[in-house]
Formats: sequence, structure tokens, C-alpha cells
Amino acid sequence: MSLVIIGTVAFDAIETPFGKTDKIVGGAATYASLAASYFYHKTKIVGVVGDDFHTEDIEDFKTRGIDVEGLQIKQGEKSFFWAGKYHNDMNSRDTLVTELNVLADFDPVIPESYQDCEYLLLGNLTPKIQQTTINRLRKRPKLVVLDTMNFWMDVALEDLLETLKLVDVLTINDAEARQLSGEFSLVKAAKKILGMGPKYLIIKKGEHGALLFSEDKIFSAPALPLAEVFDPTGAGDTFAGGFIGFLAKVGTINFNNMKNAVIYGSALASFCVEKFGTEKIKDLTDQEVEARIREFVSLSSFVIE
Repeated sequence: MSLVIIGTVAFDAIETPFGKTDKIVGGAATYASLAASYFYHKTKIVGVVGDDFHTEDIEDFKTRGIDVEGLQIKQGEKSFFWAGKYHNDMNSRDTLVTELNVLADFDPVIPESYQDCEYLLLGNLTPKIQQTTINRLRKRPKLVVLDTMNFWMDVALEDLLETLKLVDVLTINDAEARQLSGEFSLVKAAKKILGMGPKYLIIKKGEHGALLFSEDKIFSAPALPLAEVFDPTGAGDTFAGGFIGFLAKVGTINFNNMKNAVIYGSALASFCVEKFGTEKIKDLTDQEVEARIREFVSLSSFVIE
């Protein structure tokens, strides 16, 4: 049984108040698969790159034990490229460049060796491609997690609503939850979104943590206060990868394990923002990850006398 992650594998150029980069490796599937690999050792990636994607960058996946058979390499074409500049508060950014390149006509290929998929993470892509991925698996996975964004709510809402009927968990941020539901209260927003299909909803709140909702339960996870945040790019994807990677590791889907998965995902995301791109999450030790998780536990652990 395996965990399959589909999404962008790309190049980013990032500018924050702490500095800027030239082209570096990024993309939703990149961050998510690296994060998941810390908890689950049968992680497989589906994506597409051009021949400008370096062999050593693909080797980084393999070093983490990530199966790249589903990563298409289009000869004579360029990889997806995004450039952005973050504002001083690090919560908002301006997109400077978006070049779809190979992503413009991406048709996901699911290798035969991926048909044992038990856990599926649908990274941020068009809802149609997310649906296609589900339909190309001969057996429905045990757990399907979907990540999306406000852009698809703007330009492909009907397709997104159809996709929501096919998934178990949706992860979005608080502004997207309000947009999708039409409700300002996140509790009311969650109730309406859960009525669209998902059994669980995670609302990411950046530096204010995350909320997990099921039909009758709510869990509030803290965010780790950090002295320095260099680059929030990919933090949400890292969270999603850590989340589903932990659930694949424990193998049982229930609300308590979901709560723990939110903490594990948050821990990986807290590492991600400490350096530019994937630099920090490529080579963490198990000891570093466990220590960070203990920090999260201590943040909200208390005894009432």
C-alpha cells in the first residue's frame, strides 16, 4: 500500500523582507512529498517537469525514498515557474511571474505500480485534473485529501464542487473557507463546507494555527511562535504532506489520529518557513522532528487543578 501525491513540481523565485532567491525548486507536490517522507516510506509522486529540471533535484526525492516513476519529464519544454514577493507581514504576497509551461497541458499518468494507492493527496491543481487522478485509480483510496485555493473558487467553482463530493478531507485557509461557504463565522463556514462532501475540514490560519472540523467535533491546534520566518512559500503544502504522511503511518482514520496528524503537519510546516524553499525540510533528522512535535505539545498542555 502506498501514499500518492499529485501536484506541481516547479521552480520558484522568492523575495521576502529577509532576502531573495534566484530560481529554486518548489511546487506543491515537492513540499508535500518531502514532508510525508518523514513519516511514511512508500510515498509516490505524480507531476510534470521540463528538461530544465536538474537530475540532482530529482535525486533529492530519491534520497528521501520518494518514488518518482510518476514524474513526467517533457523534453524540449520548461518547468512551471512562479515568482512572488512577500509583504512585511509575510501573510500577503504579490505574484510577479507565472509561467505555466509544461503545466498548461498536464495529463497525469498513474503508473501501474501506483495502483496500490491507499492514501491520496491531491495538491493544488485544477479540479478537473484532481478528478482525473481519482478516476484513474482502479480502487478508491482509503483516504483522499484535497488542497485547493481561492483561484479555483473564482474560475472553476462548479468543477471544484464536483471534486469535493469525491474527497474525505479538505484543507484550505480561513479566507478561502469564508469565500467557499459565504459565511464569516468559521464554525458556520465549516458546517456548510462539510455539507458539500468532505468528512473532515482543516482551516489553516497561518501564524494562528489550524482548526480541524468533523460533523460533531472541533480541534484547535496552536502555531509555534518563531523568532524568524524567512519564507512561508510551501508551508501549506508541507502541512498537508506531514498530515497525510502521519495518517498513512498509523493506518487508522479517526478524529483522534486526525488531531495528531494536524500537529505533525504543523511541525513540518514550522521547519519549512525557517529557510527559503525546501532547504530546511530536505534533510531534517528524526530527532529534530520529534523535538519540534514535543514543543507543539507543550504549547497547549495544561492541568486544571
